[in-house]
Parts: sequence; C-alpha cells; structure tokens
Amino acid sequence: MIFNRAAFIERIDRKSDWDVIIIGGGATGLGTALDAASRGYSTLLLEQSDFAKGTSSRSTKLVHGGVRYLAQGDIALVYEALHERGLLLKNAAHLVKDQDFIIPCYSWISKYKYLVGLKFYDLLAGKSGFKKSSFLSVDKVLQAIPGLKRDGLIGGIGYSDGQFDDARLALNLAQTTAEYGGVLLNYMKVTGLVKEGELVNGVSFTDLESRKSYSLKAKVVVNATGVFVDEILKMDVPSGNPIVRPSQGAHVVLDKSFLQGSSALMIPKTSDGRVLFAVPWHGKVLVGTTDTPLDEHSLEPKPLDEEIDFILSTAGKYLKKVPSRSDVLAAFAGLRPLAAPGKNTNSTKEISRSHKLIISKSGLVTITGGKWTTYRRMAMDVVNKAIELGKLPAAKCITEGVKIHGYLPGIDEGALGIYGADAEGIRTLMVDEPELNVPVYKGYDYVKAEVIWMVRNEMARSIEDVLSRRMRLLFLDAKGALLLAPEVASLMAKELGRDTQWVETQILEFKNLVKQYLLSEIES
Repeated sequence: MIFNRAAFIERIDRKSDWDVIIIGGGATGLGTALDAASRGYSTLLLEQSDFAKGTSSRSTKLVHGGVRYLAQGDIALVYEALHERGLLLKNAAHLVKDQDFIIPCYSWISKYKYLVGLKFYDLLAGKSGFKKSSFLSVDKVLQAIPGLKRDGLIGGIGYSDGQFDDARLALNLAQTTAEYGGVLLNYMKVTGLVKEGELVNGVSFTDLESRKSYSLKAKVVVNATGVFVDEILKMDVPSGNPIVRPSQGAHVVLDKSFLQGSSALMIPKTSDGRVLFAVPWHGKVLVGTTDTPLDEHSLEPKPLDEEIDFILSTAGKYLKKVPSRSDVLAAFAGLRPLAAPGKNTNSTKEISRSHKLIISKSGLVTITGGKWTTYRRMAMDVVNKAIELGKLPAAKCITEGVKIHGYLPGIDEGALGIYGADAEGIRTLMVDEPELNVPVYKGYDYVKAEVIWMVRNEMARSIEDVLSRRMRLLFLDAKGALLLAPEVASLMAKELGRDTQWVETQILEFKNLVKQYLLSEIES
C-alpha cells in the first residue's frame, strides 16, 4: 500500500478527471471515499487540515446505538446504529472493543425502567457479538466501579457497547481507501467549485504546503465537510440558507484513579437532560459530554467554562474521589454538524441526529448530520444516490465485508496495540534502526520509531498530527504532549527535510495549542 503525500500529489498532477471528488477528511468523507474506491470508481479526497482534525477526533470514543435516542423513541436510528456497531466490531477488531457499562440505580423505578429499555436495546442489536444487559447487586456494581459512591445505591444495570479510537479509525479508513486505489490528501484547501454552465463538475483547491493551485474535474463532487458544509454550499449558491447548526460537546480527561476498574459509568439523565459517560480510554478516564448549541464554528473549538464545571460537578455527584479543575489532564471540545431547524431554537433535542443527504440543483451532493457509528451507512447512501442520479455506472457496495487497514482479530493491549497489523512494521523498524528503539521522552511508552512510522506511512505533517491524532497524547495528557514536542519536531524535521526554523515554529505553535487543552497555565 502507498500512503504517501508526495506520491498522491504525483497522481493528481497526472490525472485531471475523476469519477468522485470528496471534500472533507472526517468520518463521513473518508467512509464515502472508501465506498467509492472499493466499487472501482477513481476517487480523490481533499482535506483542508489533517484527517479527522475536526469533529471526528473529538467524540466520546463510543461505537453505539445510542441509549439516549432509544429513550427518545428514535428506534430506526438505534437499530441502524446497532447494526453498524456489529460490523465495526467485525471489520476493525484492532480498534473496536466490547466495553462493559454500568448504569447506577438509586430507586427501584429506575432499576426496572432501565433494565426494560436495555433489554429492548439487546433485542434490536441481535447477534452482534456484544454481551446482554443484566441487573447487578450493589456489591457487583462497586466491584466493577470501585470509585463509585455507595450512598443510596440499590444496584445497577450492566450492559455492553462499543469503544474505539476515533482518529485512528479515521486514519485506517484513509489507508484502506488507498489500498483500493483512492487518492487522499491532507492540507488541501478547496477554494471553489468548477462549473460547466449551472452544473458542478469539479473543484479548485490549493496545497497549503507548496501553495500550488489545482483545478480538477469530477463526475460527482461530494460535500462531506461536517460543520463546514455551509461554506462549500455558499460556493455553489452564495445566497443559500444555512443547513447546519453546530452543537458543541465538551470532554475532560482524568487519571484512572477516579473511576478504577475496567467498566464505564453511564448516567442516563443529568440535570440538563443529557447522558454523561465516564469511560476508561488509553489508561485514563474520559468524561463527557455536553450539548451546547452554537452559532459559529472553528477547526479548534474550545470547551466553555460552564461546560467544564457542569461535567466536573455532575461526575462529582457519583464518584467518591470528586474531580476538580486541577485534576483535568486535558479538556477538549468537538462540534456536531446537526441539521439546522426551520425556526430559531436553543434546544439541540429539536435538531435531528439522523444524517441528511441533499442534492443541489447544480448536482453538488452534500451529506451532513449522523454520527461516527453510522459513517459506513451514510457513505453507502451517498454513492448509491450518485448512481441513482446517473452520475456513476452501477456498482454494488461491498463495505459490509471490507476489513479495515490494520485489522487483527482481537485488541492488542500492548504499547503498539492501536496499530493493529502495522505494529509488526514498527517493530521491524526498531530492529533495523536500533537508535529508534528508545522512548521519545523518559517515562513515556512512545518510541522514536513510531514518529518515523507516522511520517513515512501515516502522512503526519506536523507535530500536532503526531501528538494529537496519531499518538493521542494531546487528548490524554496535554502537559505530557508538550514534553514530547521538541524531540518529535526534531525527528520529523530530519525525516521531512525541514530546517531549524520549521522546528522552532512547530514547537511554538504546538505550545499555543496545548494551552487550549489545559485549565491551568503552563510554564514558559
């Protein structure tokens, strides 16, 4: 497999006409690229930043049907998501695992209500490889979650759902697409739509590294830019109304001592009607999420103080070790691209979670809404619609059976486990170049060979790409990520042929980024 930016640029230099050009390198765009490439269509994906830079690296790390949506009566969405959850467990076994969850119960009414609801959840899931729900005694609950308060507890409901590494799955989807002949480029900014008469038949874009501009044609142009869909739509119809209303979800990361055990905690109804999760993730505890309607969006959203306070105070009602702002190792936010309502509202409950497929008069195909778990179904709907419109010759979707790059049966919990089958390549690199078989920074498990692998085989272009979306350290321990930054920059500079000015700029930019993930000041 070739997954190399220079090689991909050579391809677009030689090829001016494509079957499908996809704008957006998040879950939906990458899923669409894989669907199209695996059907045999010539496929190009363009991402303005790094793959999964936006919403797709900032989720609650759950592959789930959505217990909350079941409570709201959206059975069709839950059924679809549970089917896709089962496929992900089968096709990306190195990244998706069966995670135990517990809902603590403080009344007999809640006990039976949640048990009945989760039995229905089990029924909708069918034989998908996940454990069934059951009632747990007080002792069983506290044995599974030692950090939970006992006061008023009468037991709990145990069930299982999927957990994964979102940014790593996005990267593996890109690599799988490349295996089917697709071309995927990060740091390519789309600047306009190419039209023939009133119809869109291509895109113009700029390489943010070389500043070179391109204009390529396509039978189908797909707008899969998440919260940025309206910006692409305005390139088509400048006077059009927004179709997306962003909603921000914030998360905090705490030390594992706050939860203990391997089970996750699920609070089905907080004071604002949200669901709150506390989930073990890469040796830490991820707690979230909020649901705050916004009127603006950015590539690097920041959690609001009130969101942080809400998460910490709500978690503190259930955990024996009450978390404070000083305990937060990292805090981050993601923007959900929810379909905009027809009237002004600040209730995200009134905004659809289902995905929405829009065909403009110009032929531009826009996909928005949805969630990580249903990315494959969304992608299939996009390509099927393009075929239905006569833009592509008919070809059958095969992604239900496509194993995602890195596939290994079962989760490897070792230091290189997230790489799946690619871990062997990193180990070989450590043998061939022994100087790379040392930690990037003393006290951390990450070795220098991983950084080199990320540059050579995962299209990492900056230290943020490495420390945020490939190693995930920025999301787990922001101060720790800052410690690794100088050595990562040095290793990357040598591999990419960059100078000392590049290294200094990278470190400064990353230090400024880290400040957004911390609730306390960092030393100069």
